Amino acid sequence: MLTSARRIHRHRRGFSLLEVLVAIVILTFGLLGTAALLAKVYLAEIESYQRTQATLLLQDMAERISANRTLASTYVTASAIGTGDNQPISCAALAAGSARDICEWSNTLKGAAEQKSAPNASAVNVGAMLGARGCITQLQAPDPTPGTCTPGIYQVAVAWQGVHHTAAPAISCAQGKYGTDDAYRRVIAAQVFIGQPACF
Repeated sequence: MLTSARRIHRHRRGFSLLEVLVAIVILTFGLLGTAALLAKVYLAEIESYQRTQATLLLQDMAERISANRTLASTYVTASAIGTGDNQPISCAALAAGSARDICEWSNTLKGAAEQKSAPNASAVNVGAMLGARGCITQLQAPDPTPGTCTPGIYQVAVAWQGVHHTAAPAISCAQGKYGTDDAYRRVIAAQVFIGQPACF
């Protein structure tokens, strides 16, 4: 009777060790899954931050055009502004109006709103999206002719480089500026309608 109790006791000890090993393997897979999930959450957080910044910059330029309605057509840009453009760092020398608004918007797209100062180094812009660019196009020219009275329609778009592959956007702002694969390019846009006061 004593021997059978020892056998049962020995069998239980071996079974407990096997359970611990299985638990460690399951825990390892769980931790690996958690690490992969955290990496995806981090990328989603970066994408969300960039989209929020782009939305603020988009609203900024749309409001500038609306505030300067009589000269809305002077805001139209031939190419993307922001990263890689030739706008000056300081816009103070420019007269108030579309040229100054575009210069300030360009600097904001480049991250001039926030700067990170490192010891013994020049300030580095960190406040905008990765490779931020903006485009302003005229979708419809205004026509104040009596009986026609069509408003001017302008599209303001903000483009930046995303951190993961997705579908390429239909809007052409900054197309081809983020490598050969356009699926990393992100774009948001808004339309600004400039009505004809003489028609009302």
